[in-house]
Parts: sequence; structure tokens; C-alpha cells
Amino acid sequence: MGSSIKGSVPSLRSEGATRDNRYGRGWYFSLFLCLSATFRALQASSLLFSSFISRLLSPVFGVARRSELDLWLIFEKSSMAKEVSNGDHNSVTKPPPTPSPLRNSKFFQSNMRILVTGGAGFIGSHLVDKLMQNEKNEVIVADNYFTGSKDNLRKWIGHPRFELIRHDVTEPLLIEVDQIYHLACPASPIFYKYNPVKTIKTNVIGTLNMLGLAKRVGARILLTSTSEVYGDPLVHPQEESYWGNVNPIGVRSCYDEGKRVAETLMFDYHRQHGIEIRIARIFNTYGPRMNIDDGRVVSNFIAQAIRGESLTVQAPGTQTRSFCYVSDMVDGLVRLMEGDNTGPINIGNPGEFTMLELAETVKELINPKVEISMVENTPDDPRQRKPDITKAKELLGWEPNVKLREGLPLMEEDFRLRLGVAKN
Repeated sequence: MGSSIKGSVPSLRSEGATRDNRYGRGWYFSLFLCLSATFRALQASSLLFSSFISRLLSPVFGVARRSELDLWLIFEKSSMAKEVSNGDHNSVTKPPPTPSPLRNSKFFQSNMRILVTGGAGFIGSHLVDKLMQNEKNEVIVADNYFTGSKDNLRKWIGHPRFELIRHDVTEPLLIEVDQIYHLACPASPIFYKYNPVKTIKTNVIGTLNMLGLAKRVGARILLTSTSEVYGDPLVHPQEESYWGNVNPIGVRSCYDEGKRVAETLMFDYHRQHGIEIRIARIFNTYGPRMNIDDGRVVSNFIAQAIRGESLTVQAPGTQTRSFCYVSDMVDGLVRLMEGDNTGPINIGNPGEFTMLELAETVKELINPKVEISMVENTPDDPRQRKPDITKAKELLGWEPNVKLREGLPLMEEDFRLRLGVAKN
């Protein structure tokens, strides 16, 4: 008997524990229902209040009926999303992320921290020179030196307002900045065809990483896109509204389509996350610090003329390009970044030359003794290229100042110095 009673005690305790757990769960469930009902009541009262205010304000705004969303936009415009039309679809443009509190300091205005990706390259290094002229700027350059060189930045290395980071933009970069000039990408056919997968990764993943950085720190970001987004254009000159004529599977597509995707990402982040973006479509640019023999026509012709070699013109020679001197290009980029216009905006020189005309000009100015020879053309080479810079003139107050005949001798001087060839 004693053993049976003793054996039954655990079962009684088990029943009691089960009953307590059941009552405990019931209490929590009741609390949950109570809180849910309270929340629904608050929602309902909020909608009633908003409906009342909507009727009250409708004469003021000239609208007979307003949805709760429209009313909310009136009172909470700074913190809620704006509904905008994008073709046949609706997308959301959020307010820009809040920048660093240092920007709004009452007693101490910190320097503007500016990141330049690809800042050791041709255009990037000239942009750094321009930005460093402002004593309120701190410039950070991120470059993997695939086409760039430390030598382009040698005068700034060691400067207290300058920092140089060896970094590939296909990897995330965690720093604190106020503006981002995103230039990183090989722009010469020789380099971007050498590793096309790397080129498109730089354009897509690199741009994603820079947009992620801009989103996190509330920075404004400028993308240097390209006239290559127009492909082999069927419209001449090319204005920003033209969608282009691009081969999506050609040998140049890693660059052309990569930049088109980069532009898409910029606008998607702008609409979805409120990122402040600027897009420049830059046309052919020339000047000191271009890579010698990098496959672009101006650098090729000047290097060949200095060496006394034939100027090799790709057939038929009637294809056209427009050439903008690098100082004009940099001025346009800075104006776009500092302005209020998202873009895309064409930045280039509308002066148009055939390849034969360019070759004749280089021959006349640098070495009249050289010959001009015709070589086979590369696939997907555009037949004509000329920017319509109406928007740049009207919105940025920008237009190029340096003419081709003024810029070529400046580039020749730089090339002779690097090649070690004196002028006769």
C-alpha cells in the first residue's frame, strides 16, 4: 500500500504542473488578445481623426476627397515615402538618408570628406587635383591600380587632407564620407576586353557596393557613366533621352551594358532608398596622364607621332568622335555633383572630327614626317559620336573651353616627358 501511494505522488504533481502551465498560457493568450484589440482601436481612432482632418483641409488644398495616404503625406512628408509615377508602374522615392551630424554642427564645421573611386586613374587623378584645391575638402582615393598609378597622385601623398587606399570596389568599403565620385572601371577597350568578366563585375558589384555605402552614411554619389550607353547611335547628336543602340552580347558589351546596369542601379536606389544620385555620361576625354598605347585613338596617335611611327587609322576612317580636354571634363563633374540635377547629363565637347581628320591634325602639330596607314576596324565600333550638351549648358552652366588644337600640345608635352623623347 505504502509503495502504491508513494508511486502515485509524481502523477499528482505532474497533473498540477500541467494545470498551472495551461492556466499560464491562457493568461498570456488573453493578454495578447487584449493588446491586439487595443491596437486595432487606436488604428480605428487614427483613421477617424485623419478622415476628419482630411475633410477640414480639403478646401485649403482644393481637393474634395483625400485618401489617408495623401493626408499622411501632407503631415509627414519629411519622414514618409513619396508616391511617384514611373511609366505604367508606381515606384517609391524616399527622402534621402540623414548625413553625418558633423554636417549640421553649430560651432564647428568639419571638412567635407570625399571618396573618389578610381582616383589614381587618368580622369580620377585630375579630379583629385581639383578637389584638393578646396581647403575644406578631405579626399580619400580608393583604387586597385589595374589601370591607375600612384605616380598620378604623388604630389598629394603625405598631405594631411589626403588618403590613398588600395582597394577593389567589388569588395565592400566601410568608411565615413559625405560625397562619392564613383569613377572606378577600366575605360580603354584594351583593358576592359582583357578581362570582360572583371569589367562587368566592377560596373555592377562595384556600383552596388558604393550605393550601399552611400545609403549607410547618407552620402551623395556621382557615377561617371559613358557615351557608350548609346552604342552605335541611330540618333545624331546624342541627347540624354535617347535609349541607345547597343549589342548586348558583343566584345564591348561588358563595358557598354555594364554602365547601363550601373545607371539602372543608381536610379533604383534613388527611388527605393532616397539616395542622392548624380549621373554623368562622359564622352571621349584626352589630356596628360592618359596611359600610353592604351588603345584610345588620341593617345595612340600622339605616342606613334612622337616615336616616328605610322598613325594607324581604323577603317574606314570616316567614323567620328568628339574630344573633351580633361580639365573641362573635371569642371563639368564637379558642377554636376554640387548642383541639384540628378542627370543623366552629357559631359563632352560637341566638336566632331573624323578619325582621318584627327590623324591629320596630330601629324601637323607633332610630327609632319609620319605616314598615315589604314588598319582593320574592331567589332561594334560606333560610326559616329557627338554629345548634345544643351542640358549641361542650361542646368550646370557648363560648356568646354579648350579646343582640340590647344589641348593636343599639352598632352604631347606630358607624353614626351614620360617617354623620354625630346622635341626636335
